[in-house]
Amino acid sequence: MNTSSGRVALITGAAGTLGRAVATTLGRQGLRLALLARREDDLHGFATAKEAGQRLCLAADLLDTAQVEYAVAQTLQRLGRIDILCNIAGGFHMGDKVHETSDEAWDFMFNINVRTLTNMASAVVPHMLEAGSGKIVNIGAFAARHGEAGKGAYIASKSAVIRLTESMALELRAQGINVNCVLPTIIDTPANRAAMPDADPARWVAPEALADVIAFLASDAARAVHGAALPVTGLS
Repeated sequence: MNTSSGRVALITGAAGTLGRAVATTLGRQGLRLALLARREDDLHGFATAKEAGQRLCLAADLLDTAQVEYAVAQTLQRLGRIDILCNIAGGFHMGDKVHETSDEAWDFMFNINVRTLTNMASAVVPHMLEAGSGKIVNIGAFAARHGEAGKGAYIASKSAVIRLTESMALELRAQGINVNCVLPTIIDTPANRAAMPDADPARWVAPEALADVIAFLASDAARAVHGAALPVTGLS
């Protein structure tokens, strides 16, 4: 990756474990960062005095299109460009059987995993088209390759992420925009350790390792990669 180009990466879900790992990895590579979270206080510690002008912290509800558009406008105004969009925001929740899943549960999973992605794409892609280049990296799930009991809504939402990634790649690749996604298994986060205290987290995917893969897909080295759904499974 060219670290002297002044490129800008916009990262959603930047306050989470994976979001912070991606921000750290891209920051070390010399990129300027726009970091989005639901509350700006959640990004405490990111924007130090040394990094003033290199990292922009913004609060935005990704389900509110007006807030998304404002965050994108602020990024463009203050950092000048958006070269990379990392759609890290999302989540997992065990569910009921498909026939017992409530409308609220369906909406919750599709909102956090799909609508956050499409809202960001609607706001960012037009600027990438104008620039004639861009990289978009989405977060799918290895589990979304097939169905599992009790995970219908989650798997359906992450399957949608994979199909949207493929569709966007076909729509945008001729305009110089790469769209790809990663398919992690269990990520080693404090929440997952608390939920599965008897598991061996050494077999899970380290956030830093997943961030390295995301950084590759966001780099010029992946310029010929379009519509990939790349498994990142660790030892699990």
